[in-house]
Amino acid sequence: MLSVHTSPLHQPGTGDAGGMNVYIVELAKRLARTGIEVEVFTRATTGDLPCEVELAPGVLVRHVDAGPYEGLSKEDLPAQLCAFTHGVMRAEASQRPGHYDLVHSHYWLSGHVGWLAADRWNVPLVHAMHTMAKVKNAALARGDTPEPAARVIGETQIVGAADRLIANTEEEAAELIRHYAAAREKVAVVHPGVNLDRFRPTDGRDAARARLGLPRDAVIPLFVGRIQPLKAPDILLRAVAVLLTRDPSLRDRLVVPVVGGPSGTGLARPDRLHKLAARLGVADVVRFQPPVGQEGLADWYRAASVLVMPSYSESFGLVAMEAQACGTPVVAAAVGGLPVAVRDGGTGFLVDGHDPARYADVLRRFVDRPGLTDELGAAAVRHAQSFGWEASAQATAEVYDAAVRRHRFAASA
Repeated sequence: MLSVHTSPLHQPGTGDAGGMNVYIVELAKRLARTGIEVEVFTRATTGDLPCEVELAPGVLVRHVDAGPYEGLSKEDLPAQLCAFTHGVMRAEASQRPGHYDLVHSHYWLSGHVGWLAADRWNVPLVHAMHTMAKVKNAALARGDTPEPAARVIGETQIVGAADRLIANTEEEAAELIRHYAAAREKVAVVHPGVNLDRFRPTDGRDAARARLGLPRDAVIPLFVGRIQPLKAPDILLRAVAVLLTRDPSLRDRLVVPVVGGPSGTGLARPDRLHKLAARLGVADVVRFQPPVGQEGLADWYRAASVLVMPSYSESFGLVAMEAQACGTPVVAAAVGGLPVAVRDGGTGFLVDGHDPARYADVLRRFVDRPGLTDELGAAAVRHAQSFGWEASAQATAEVYDAAVRRHRFAASA
């Protein structure tokens, strides 16, 4: 596996680490349990990192020196792909011939390295986009920076070069075909999973609130994710401001945790959300929390009345599935893979557009019906049970088999 711009060892919610990190870690572990050995190549971001780290039995993370360790943004990394590819090639050269059977690249930067590596080693290339420039540019938040033309060109090249493309949903598969002219027979839909051992209701909402120091009877709409315009945490803050304008008595009952750190274009103005909360007059009800580990994150999900995901674009929305597995319903934008992750009216609610007033209307339902969280939450737990990582790993292994067969057939033709 190739993950150039973000390491599976990094804490999700910091820098560029997010759902893709979770995806790679969980998928690699499950594949290893089935007997598929996995090596993940990623860029070294500090000088004291060991060259190799065993993430789990059968999963090895290899750190590659490519450019300065610190201070490089994701946008600076295309210039380091040559150095990264060199490091990957050197690692392979130290192994027996035929050491790698297949390359699985994640995100377009890794796809370019994977394209060359797979060609050099005469093995198939499986690629997962995770996000697509054309899709993101079609749904930009106001004032956000569009993805560059170089990325669009790079993604188009990878789509043509890959033996198989993995899409998270049927909608993402259709976007690959519509925007990038992907051959339909090359695209496989594999839903991401959720760690059902870690994300589960356990001892319930009241206990989680007690551990986090949250009021037992509060209404708690939660945001979890990277703080950047794409994820739209500002929509939640604006919706809360609408709620309080309509009903000032709610101020004593609302607690709005925002769990995550600045990322992407949000790094240009890391204090933007804090200033917005002050300007909207909601700073007293908003609690900004730094990114936390997976166990701590599960408690935030359990404690919440509802998770709010107003994103402008989501290939799937792992956070939504994690929250539901913990018994918490989700209010999400009806974009990307979120209509697959969230059953509208059953495990949460989908909102068309990004009008804060619409989100305020939906959040008001949780204020007026205190039992709604538990009612939808019980259905959410059942819904999440069909999204375990074991099923994702099995489906991915089947994609690998198909890629190998296609590659061998093409080589013999």
